[in-house]
Amino acid sequence: MSILRPSNRLLARMDSEDLALLHPHLQCETLPLRRSLETRNKPIQYAYFLESGIASVVAAGAKDTCIEVGIIGFEGVTGLTLIMGGERAPHATYMQVAGKGLSIPAERLRHAMECSSSLRRLLLQFAHAFFLQTTYTALSNGRSKTDERLARWLLMAHDRVRSDDLPLTHEFLALMLGVHRPGVTGALKKLSSAGLIQNRRSSIHVLDRAGSKRPATAPMVQPKRN
Repeated sequence: MSILRPSNRLLARMDSEDLALLHPHLQCETLPLRRSLETRNKPIQYAYFLESGIASVVAAGAKDTCIEVGIIGFEGVTGLTLIMGGERAPHATYMQVAGKGLSIPAERLRHAMECSSSLRRLLLQFAHAFFLQTTYTALSNGRSKTDERLARWLLMAHDRVRSDDLPLTHEFLALMLGVHRPGVTGALKKLSSAGLIQNRRSSIHVLDRAGSKRPATAPMVQPKRN
């Protein structure tokens, strides 16, 4: 990683002093699909400043029912519990789209935050933005139809993948939306019939980004596309 031109937007926003606190401890990593970054109720060992790909934060309920509550891409960092002063992950976090990132040991991140109030403030601002994302996700899950929820989620993924082709399967979308696969299939057909997407094997091609925004009823807290 070049300390002058980091791909992660949080690192890019840091001043040189704050970046210098982290730089000696950052390790470049390839993050394959399904790579676990945090395990529910376990101590967080590393935080990851993603440069590409998408990490999914997944909450588990009774009888191992799971649903995605938020996603993190090149705009942010995992390990928000560390930023908030905790140690154990309340949810599982793993890669749902393969990518790359820069890992830092939990104790090094905590020490850097103790040394710099500006670094702590910036990371807390991202934690707040992620909190807003989760609240709007909850609103969408409770108030919107499956196709509207899917359109919103695809837009958020589209921003972070930075490609019109999203490598996503029906099985994974069902997990993310907390619905059965037939529900995902029906929602995909509806978006496809409207000319918004093209459903391919193991991937979804975004055809009409602007049109995909119209079904969504809840705001999308997400990075701007370059």
